[in-house]
Amino acid sequence: MMQGMRCVQCGYMEDKVIDSRMSRDGTCIRRRRECLRCNYRYTTYEQVERMELRVVKRDNVHEALNREKILRGMIKACEKRPVSMDKLDIAADEIVAELHRDHQREVPSSIIGMKVIEKLQAIDPVAYIRYVSVYRQFSNVDEFIELVRKMERKTLNDPLQGKLSLG
Repeated sequence: MMQGMRCVQCGYMEDKVIDSRMSRDGTCIRRRRECLRCNYRYTTYEQVERMELRVVKRDNVHEALNREKILRGMIKACEKRPVSMDKLDIAADEIVAELHRDHQREVPSSIIGMKVIEKLQAIDPVAYIRYVSVYRQFSNVDEFIELVRKMERKTLNDPLQGKLSLG
């Protein structure tokens, strides 16, 4: 018997690992476990602990980089859009990996916002517009329409892109 994780069902500290798999991107290991007392099965994830990256917000407040916050913003932008959670999870992982690669201790929130914008632009044009309109805090409809027109011009110049029109 080996001491493992605390069972989320009964709190017992001994379990056995049933299955271990590397994540898609190779950054963590997923383990299926079974409690040796109640036989409840649960999943744990093991990953390398990185030095905490701090986000510097517009008002100069510092906070820990939060992958879930990035993912929530993308999910909200993609609400009622044909975008899979897998695609958003992968995008969030890529953003966090890029931030850790490019920054040692601190990253301005504006860089995070721009990375999210880049990912959403490639994933879904409507989600991209939704996110940008909130992120840039448009003061009037004209700014919003200009963004859509820029996208439309880009789409017309790129035959691989779908048609986006103002109606």
